[in-house]
Amino acid sequence: MGKFNRNVSTNLLHVVSDCCFMGLAFFMATLVARISLGTSIHLYGPLCGVFMMIFVMVNKDARTYNVTTFFYVDRTLFMITKSFLISLIPVALIVYDYVSKHVFDIWFYGSYVVFSYVLLIVGAFIIRYMMTHLKLNAPRVLLVGDIDRFDTFKRFLFKSNTSIKLIGYVSMEENPDERYLGSIKNLEKITQEHAISQVYIMHRKTDLVDIQEYIDVCLDMGVSVRVILNLFKAHGAQRYVSSIGTYPVVTYHRVCLNDSSKAIKRIIDIIGSIVGIILFSPVMLITAIAIKLESKGPVIFKQKRVGINGSTFMMYKFRSMCADAEEQKAKLQARNEVKDGMMFKIKDDPRITRVGKFIRKTSIDELPQFFNVLIGNMSLVGTRPPTMDEVAKYERTHWRRMSIKPGITGLWQVSGRSQITDFDEIVELDTIYIDKWSIWFDFKIMFKTVFALLQRKGAY
Repeated sequence: MGKFNRNVSTNLLHVVSDCCFMGLAFFMATLVARISLGTSIHLYGPLCGVFMMIFVMVNKDARTYNVTTFFYVDRTLFMITKSFLISLIPVALIVYDYVSKHVFDIWFYGSYVVFSYVLLIVGAFIIRYMMTHLKLNAPRVLLVGDIDRFDTFKRFLFKSNTSIKLIGYVSMEENPDERYLGSIKNLEKITQEHAISQVYIMHRKTDLVDIQEYIDVCLDMGVSVRVILNLFKAHGAQRYVSSIGTYPVVTYHRVCLNDSSKAIKRIIDIIGSIVGIILFSPVMLITAIAIKLESKGPVIFKQKRVGINGSTFMMYKFRSMCADAEEQKAKLQARNEVKDGMMFKIKDDPRITRVGKFIRKTSIDELPQFFNVLIGNMSLVGTRPPTMDEVAKYERTHWRRMSIKPGITGLWQVSGRSQITDFDEIVELDTIYIDKWSIWFDFKIMFKTVFALLQRKGAY
């Protein structure tokens, strides 16, 4: 298993939930014991912290947090109770030693034990409900194969805590009936139309279709593939083995962000966007006034852009061009400096206003994108968000750059974005970022972005 697949089956939400509920139990025990919160944290905080760490580690070892573990009421109660009792043993020994040296409130300890146990059970059922009903951040999924053969697999799938949004089925046959979205021969088109992020393929030895071709189609587009039963080659891709009930599943992917990584990246995005909005609010206010005074038209330019896996969103920027800039674009196509016309970029664009030239040179025009990051459409660091007409010209391999959220900045931007006019080179930089992603790589790009802005390098 590659380093990017560690903890890929861990339900991070359940881990966080257990910690939060144990924290709530601590607060409730403080109220019952009628002691101040500061006193309880000082005296009993380390003790409860030890209990929390041991409980989480025991649960993880018992695969309680594994998303593929079946959810049965009796089994869940047994696993939580077992982990709880194992965690109590070392804590009880610490309490025994603690009582002989300090004043110890037995009401606090007894209340904490009871509240923790009850809340941890309640939390497990809340997480189960959220995963199966609310489907938070659930991937959009296609099931490829004989629809009747998926009955047992789906039953296993929905017994686990694996959260998916099932979009539909794709047949191995050329002319499927109305139950299917289409044939596997049209998998690329179906995946694009429905903004699919994961594809499950159930292949039989009797199937005449060679699915290696379709695994490559998905990987080229940055869509993860889960092949049930059979193993297939996926050159240059990460892969890991998991199971849904009695079905072994091999996942091939080229996107290195697992659920834990996505959660960390999202937390950084939320904090960073809020800080950015507060920090640059005076600059944004002054910019809005300057734009309004210079020319007619809206202060904010809104444009439909293509995000993760082909989904669309409205991207916000300060308007740096005249009001009819989009209408004039067709007349300026002959001056486009990007090869093959895959993007539109020209120097000394006549549509840019005087204020627009300044805010583009300083990248102030992109500050409203902090709101896109806060909403969740974009990330602080990612790939460049393409326009609809650009995506219409994409080849299959170009889709891979949309397998993660687009960003305000990225490897392309800090590599001298105005000097790069070869679209394939831009795609290469984006895919390098996807392959090498890490939290530290994001911070490195953010620091480089700050230096590039201070030098006013690479923008026009």
